[in-house]
Amino acid sequence: MPDRRHFLQTAASAALLSPAWTVQALTPAPAMLTRGIPSSREALPVIGLGTADTFNVSTGDAAAMAPLAQVLDTLMQAGGSLIDTAPSYGQAEAVTGALLARQGGLRARVFLATKISTQGHESALRQVRQSQQALGSDKLDLIQVHNLIDTRNQLALLRELKQQGLTRYIGITHYTDHAHDELTSLVEREKPDFLQINLSVGARSAEKRLLPACQANGVAVLINRPFEDGALFRQVKGKALPKLAADIDCTSWAQIFLKFIIGHPAVTAVIPATSKPANMADNARAGFGRQPGAAMRERIAALLA
Repeated sequence: MPDRRHFLQTAASAALLSPAWTVQALTPAPAMLTRGIPSSREALPVIGLGTADTFNVSTGDAAAMAPLAQVLDTLMQAGGSLIDTAPSYGQAEAVTGALLARQGGLRARVFLATKISTQGHESALRQVRQSQQALGSDKLDLIQVHNLIDTRNQLALLRELKQQGLTRYIGITHYTDHAHDELTSLVEREKPDFLQINLSVGARSAEKRLLPACQANGVAVLINRPFEDGALFRQVKGKALPKLAADIDCTSWAQIFLKFIIGHPAVTAVIPATSKPANMADNARAGFGRQPGAAMRERIAALLA
């Protein structure tokens, strides 16, 4: 069974930039798995797209923009819709907005999430307005307080914006284990619509208290850093896929790592970032086919123990 490198090489040789190839490569099941957002029961596809670092290019650089357009198209052709970005990601918001503006109707097909990452009410309002302009959308699907910056005040602002109809959902984010205790308290006290946090086969701290708290309080969960910034791929470099891959319809290590996350019942969606269409196609396949239960997740974790 091919590993991620072999998969990507095969994809490239099979006209990876062709929309027809993308659709054909993503047919292990008729539709991507979705999970319901607890506060509304709206269905959200389990594989989304992060934009940190990967979408920080100039919108005027056609060579840099072309593969990003293909990444977005690949996500949507696979049945995905979630795009997560932030003002602190350089040009990522502007790039996302430009890609969505290529043709009418694209904005309506995506679940667009961004963040506020500043102190104070007025500064945060300015940042929201700038995000609306960059993304080309007056109404956003999700705005999150980024990395616990001025959390109490900014959650109050986000609730105002939600009441005004400027965002449909509100949330809080972080990306490291040391924030989990504070996040657990916030989830229990504030009950935001969404939490975004790190989780991977090699970093499972969130499973102890934070994810159970989200389940108990009806909070949707987005997962960042699913590959630990590439560390998981380095750990399995040169290793053949384990036999268990076939039991959960995986053809790459990336899919195994992503399905380990999706297999947790508290997780709503995972948002791996990429600037490569073939990586996006590979990641999207984790949203199809059989998913691991609790016992299979432990077998996956044992592979990297």
